Amino acid sequence: MAFRPPLTIVIPVYNEGANFKALWSVIASSIRTPFGAIVVYDFEQDDTVPVVAEVVASGESRITLRKNGYGRGVTGAIKTGLEAVESGSVLVTMADLSDDLTQVDEMYGLYLEGFDLVCGSRYMKGGRLIGGPFFKQALSRMSGLSLHYLRGIPTHDATNSFKLYDAAMVRTLSIESVAGFELGLELTVKAFLNGYRITEIASTWRDRTAGSSQFRILQWLPHYLKWYFYAFQPVRTSERAARSAGSSEPECMPPSMPAGKRRMDP
Repeated sequence: MAFRPPLTIVIPVYNEGANFKALWSVIASSIRTPFGAIVVYDFEQDDTVPVVAEVVASGESRITLRKNGYGRGVTGAIKTGLEAVESGSVLVTMADLSDDLTQVDEMYGLYLEGFDLVCGSRYMKGGRLIGGPFFKQALSRMSGLSLHYLRGIPTHDATNSFKLYDAAMVRTLSIESVAGFELGLELTVKAFLNGYRITEIASTWRDRTAGSSQFRILQWLPHYLKWYFYAFQPVRTSERAARSAGSSEPECMPPSMPAGKRRMDP
């Protein structure tokens, strides 16, 4: 049997006790690829923690609980999860059932075909965004489409957090994000500028039905703008791209091109 790199799912939580059992049921029934999950919480009193402990006690061995190593906040939680993954692929998804987890197997398949970053895209053909504040929708759509058409980033939805990353790639890209969900945009921009291979898959995002959102658009907007304008720097020749010099295959393939095979670096 061919070697299949591990898949790890990182789930940042903040008082998601009302959602977690339903989330785990969807994860367990939707994803056929073997996986492990890291649930990252901010504080011991988070009402998600006892629910996760109950699921683990029932015999679920694929979950690891980990405390946010950066204090509180979703950025620190995601960083904590990403830093815990040493190899293979790592998927970031929220605990509010907003992401379409039936697509994870296809995202993992694209990773096996050679892509370092697979983006869930609400704004490409076939993607959908259901619910949520109008202002938030408008800003994310405008950002994603303009970065795609004006800058050439191979996804229509650079701001979406629902992404699958190559863990080795993440370790080469120093994460600077400090607020909100800017980390997904930062890693997408840096992956693009450093010559990593990016693709996307049409995804559906639904606004949460339980719990309360921690999204603070006006507070976090300056952080998003930083990475938006950062994207317009010249594309660099990364160590990975340099080793692939002489190949006619582009490092960042536009969405319309079929996936190629993962290149093996010497």
